Amino acid sequence: MLKRVFMSPDPGRSRLRFAARAVLGIGLAVVVCGLAGTSLVGAVIGGLAALLALFTVTDATVRGQAVTTALLPVAGLPVLTAAAVLHDHPVARGLTFLAVVGAGVYARRWGPRGHSLGVFAFMTFFIAQFLRATTDRLPEMFAAVLLSVAAAAAVRFGLWCYERRRPAPAVPAPPSGTGLARITTRQAVQATAGAGFALVVGQLVSGDRWYWAVGATWWVFVNTTSRGETLVRGFRRVLGTVLGIGLGFLIAVPLAGSAVPTAVLAAACVFGIFYTAAVSYTWMMLCVTLLAELLYGLLGVLSPGLLALRLAETGVGALGAALAVLLVLPVTTHAVTDAWIQRALRCVHACTAEAAARLAGTDGADPAPHVAELEQLLGRVRLSVAPLVHPLSPMYGRRRRARRVLALLDDCAREIRGLVSVAADPEASHDARLAAACWRVESAVEALTGGGAVPAHAGGPRAAEPALAHLHGLEHALTELAAPLRVPSGSRLAGA
Repeated sequence: MLKRVFMSPDPGRSRLRFAARAVLGIGLAVVVCGLAGTSLVGAVIGGLAALLALFTVTDATVRGQAVTTALLPVAGLPVLTAAAVLHDHPVARGLTFLAVVGAGVYARRWGPRGHSLGVFAFMTFFIAQFLRATTDRLPEMFAAVLLSVAAAAAVRFGLWCYERRRPAPAVPAPPSGTGLARITTRQAVQATAGAGFALVVGQLVSGDRWYWAVGATWWVFVNTTSRGETLVRGFRRVLGTVLGIGLGFLIAVPLAGSAVPTAVLAAACVFGIFYTAAVSYTWMMLCVTLLAELLYGLLGVLSPGLLALRLAETGVGALGAALAVLLVLPVTTHAVTDAWIQRALRCVHACTAEAAARLAGTDGADPAPHVAELEQLLGRVRLSVAPLVHPLSPMYGRRRRARRVLALLDDCAREIRGLVSVAADPEASHDARLAAACWRVESAVEALTGGGAVPAHAGGPRAAEPALAHLHGLEHALTELAAPLRVPSGSRLAGA
């Protein structure tokens, strides 16, 4: 786990920049809130609002990110008002919280913007419980949210907008459908049911900190699609929380809210959240847990008993999510994995066709966007098969096949990148054998996605010409994929 975090590739130092900018933006937001005369509570809600603005907004273009950031208060402030108004009405407060959960998940059908606004709305309600917001605090909280989102935007789009120098990444849309066949609709129902369980049981565990359980359920559902993904994420959340609580006993409790060291460690936690999010959910949750402990220390309520309670409520939330995905409109791992693999293979087809056209001298042929999309799709494939390749998975045969599929898809991506690199060389010329090789690759993809017989790879020594060598390697990987993808119905790659 340590190796995955600190040795994982970071092309262009994107994760490092992402994390460093977050520390700068959140730090500026807290300073601005302080200069505006807000209390400690205002500074805390401002810092958390800036964190969400920098973390959750993932639109493909800088312009889209700016629009979504501007809309965050529109989604969050009405929810904050409702939470404060209903502070002393537990039944209405709980029902409203569940409605926010369902609406927040349902909004994901509108892509990254819907996802960001849904997360911000949910977290605004959650933070109101965390800070025990009441109506008399609303003016200060409104000001803190608006100032902090503006400060975060100033850093992200003005001071350090490194995305402007890079092409917009391809963001693959989730597999679609209608009605209850749409994954976002099913997840909205699941998340609401799971949050309802967490709310009721969480209240029984603690009448004051019940919202931790609801929060745990919510975050288990973020960036997951199938029940297998959700179960693995729930396990990792609990593990990260346990590790964070253990670290809290060693660090946060002895500090007891001392301002300067707490601020330094909070900045380190923010950096860790942003730096590890893309590679290890467990490490991210460790940093989130420690950050929450440091904030509770600043508020003067941190104790060993509170840490134990947080662990119990996190377990309740993870259990609620697990029961929901297993019993309420389940989305099978097989269905989701198959959809992402099919899309990745079709993208391989598109990359090959564009690269071949580029080699043939066709004006406007550019495989680069397809390569970027392929990387995104392979990331989704890895996420969807995570339950199968997890070390604790009892399905050894499926785990072996899933790892084989991932290895072969990585081979495809490597050969595609090599082919595109060759195609970008202005000295590269079209060879008649390239057309035949491209045709075989396209036939193999069509067979894998359409259920036909995959043509056998001719084998033999690797071609000397770079483009042909990459095409032959790609053809070999696609042929090899037929075996792990086409198994008897009782032994599918990703089971029910």
